[in-house]
Formats: sequence, structure tokens, C-alpha cells
Amino acid sequence: MVRDSLDRQLKDLRISVTDRCNFRCPYCMPAGSFGPSYRFLPREELLTFEEIARLTRLFTLLGATKIRLTGGEPLLRDGLPILVNRIHGIEGVRDLALTTNGYLLAELALPLRQAGLGRVTVSLDSLDEEAFGTMNGRAYGPERVLAGIRAAESAGLSPIKINAVVQRGVNEHTLVDLARRFRGTPHIVRFIEYMDVGNINGWRMDHVVPASEIVARLEEAFPLEPIEPNYSGEVALRYRYLDAAGEIGIIASVTRPFCGDCTRARLSTEGKLYTCLFGTEGTDLKGPLRSGATDEELTGLITDAWRRRSDRYSEERTTMTGSPGRKIEMYQIGG
Repeated sequence: MVRDSLDRQLKDLRISVTDRCNFRCPYCMPAGSFGPSYRFLPREELLTFEEIARLTRLFTLLGATKIRLTGGEPLLRDGLPILVNRIHGIEGVRDLALTTNGYLLAELALPLRQAGLGRVTVSLDSLDEEAFGTMNGRAYGPERVLAGIRAAESAGLSPIKINAVVQRGVNEHTLVDLARRFRGTPHIVRFIEYMDVGNINGWRMDHVVPASEIVARLEEAFPLEPIEPNYSGEVALRYRYLDAAGEIGIIASVTRPFCGDCTRARLSTEGKLYTCLFGTEGTDLKGPLRSGATDEELTGLITDAWRRRSDRYSEERTTMTGSPGRKIEMYQIGG
């Protein structure tokens, strides 16, 4: 196990397999910045499946056991079940998951499960047509995403988590309906405080609905009680319904940051290692990899980057004066 300067182990690896997305969520990829003329990375600049699998194996040797595929929207990457199968076969991978907006999931859930994917997290910010259309930036309704969730359940992808970013004035009035839709099912809805990831989403603190308010809104409809985390470093605060109808989660990185337990490394679309969701600089792994670096040399680069890691942006956010500097965009490294 490799540890950083704050004694945090490397346990999780999140891999962005594409920078493209079929949504234009204002909090991630606003349409004003990502119009028809926007130039995404050409295919040759993306890590190949072979390169991703090789780097994943090296990360597992350093202690990573949980692998998550992200984007952009990962289901837009051609042949994704092939990559899933390669990662599934790597010794040391104990948990293989994927985060998706769910729009293409109905067609791909079964092939992904057959390839070795264990579970899936689906982004669904609201069941309300207008609110969801605003949040996805395409005026899409939620039905196709709901169909993807049903397909994932039928395919045996479990547990299914549903992530909802909560933004003041947009969808906070729909939280109870979303919780009600999945109450009594094995699925876990997780409400996420709107975060200042990247530089282009126009984030302001008054757009944030604090975790305490989210819980209070939900408790007006469904009595809740807090429960213990499943493991050290779990990002969501867990609550269960008092009538045993399941659980929900709250991800409160703005008002209750959890940097002290963070064990996550992120591999960007273009092959850079980032040690924080709010990172400004990454360590290039693609260049050395394509220049013939040995496994030992690549492992050294990863180890050095992690050992130097002192990131705790969410804990420091409120004490910063001025701009924290340019940050990597969410669509390049996933959530």
C-alpha cells in the first residue's frame, strides 16, 4: 500500500474513458461552452483499452481495489464491454463499477454485466420533466434514464445508486418525489451538494442546498435516522427510513468535506493522474507509457505522485482568498 503525505492510502481508481457526453448539464458541460463547434480530443489522444488495462494493473499493485469507469459519458466509448472484460480479469480488482447518465444504459446493461461489470451509478437529477430538462441541458425527459435503471436491475447490476445533484432554484423542490420513486427498492438515491468543480459552471455558494436542508426536506415526508458508513472513506452520509423502506445518501463535500479520508486517484481522458477532483495539475502517464516506459518506471511515477499528495481542497475552500486557480473540468475526470 502506498500512502500520501497525510497518510491516506491509495484504494480507488476512477478512469475517464471519454471526454464526450450526450448531455449538456450546466454544472459540468454547459451548452454555451460546448456547442457544435467544440473540439473534443481526437481518438488517438485517448488512452487505448490496452493502455488503460496496463495502468489499472499497476494501480492495483499499489493497493487500488475499487475501479470506476467514468467520462464524460462512458457509454459513448465504442466497445466499452471489451474494456470492462479486460479490467475484470485483472488480479486485485475487487469492485468494478461505472457511472453513467443512463441514456444509453438500456441497450448496454446486459453486455456490460456479462463482461464483468459489478454495479452502476446512474445520474438522475429529477423526475420532473422541466427540472430534469434544465439539469441535462438537452430538454430530455427522465423516462429513458428510468428504462436504463430497469435494464440494469434486470441484468443483475447491483447495488444501483442514483445520483442527484441539487441546485438551488432548479430542482430542490423535486427531492421528495425522487426519494419516493425509489423508496422500498434496493436502489439508493444519493443527493449531492452542488460543487465548484472546474471553472466554467458559474458556481456560487448561494446555488448550494446544504445537506442539512436536504435532510430536513426529506424528513418532512419520511422519518430518517443516520447509520454508520459501510467503510472508512465512504463519501456519502447514510440514512435509513425508520420503516425499513431502504436508505438514502447525502454527499456533502461543500458543507461537510471529507478530504481526510479520501483514497481516490483519477486517471483523466488524456492519460494524466490527478489526486483530487479539484486538481489543477496532473502527472502525465500517457507520454512515458507511449515512449516505452517499463512497468517499474510507470509505477514509480504513480508512487511519487501519490506520496507527494497533500490535496484537501474541500476542507480549505472556505479559508481561501481569491481564486484557487484553474481546476480540471469534471467531464475530463468524472465525478
